[in-house]
Amino acid sequence: MSKIKSDVEKANAAYADSFDKGDLSLPPARGFLILTCMDARLDPAKYAGLAEGDAHVVRNAGGRASDDAIRSLVISHKLLGTREWFVIHHTDCGMQFFNDTAMADLLAGLADLLAGSLETADLTESGFQNASEPGGSPEGRYVKWHTIRDQDEAVVEDVMRIRAHPLVNPAIPIYGYVYDVKTGRLQEVARATEAGRPAS
Repeated sequence: MSKIKSDVEKANAAYADSFDKGDLSLPPARGFLILTCMDARLDPAKYAGLAEGDAHVVRNAGGRASDDAIRSLVISHKLLGTREWFVIHHTDCGMQFFNDTAMADLLAGLADLLAGSLETADLTESGFQNASEPGGSPEGRYVKWHTIRDQDEAVVEDVMRIRAHPLVNPAIPIYGYVYDVKTGRLQEVARATEAGRPAS
């Protein structure tokens, strides 16, 4: 058994021994949802003051409004009653390292890494590079990676995409923020929040 697996199982056993949250209701008690990045430096429970059962948290690479993220947002409101949504990106995001504009084909950079190797790439001064290239898969050319050029613009884009989606209730306010990984502060992106204003 790997050390990581063993550590996770031990931590869970200790958590379960004193677990007293078995009576929480299915709908989130505070009625809101956060769409944010999977980056390990972000802890929505801490930066948004959440306890178990308070809110839905949807995470993906970049905190982007992908089709699957929107699927979760729609379910969160329609079936579980969330009434307000937060789109929270962050500084120093890994999705900013994949510069689509520098690629001949929009996906070539990451796709080339995956075609060369499926092992974890190294982050060097000139970007991500494979340590060796034993062969990977060309399937990366067919994935929409949702890379980020400008963090504030990406927040605005995501809020606008959610706001315009035909399955999103126009009465839901959608707020846009960037979390600063150096200070722990949420910085509102005013243009995003304005774009996410609910219909009156």
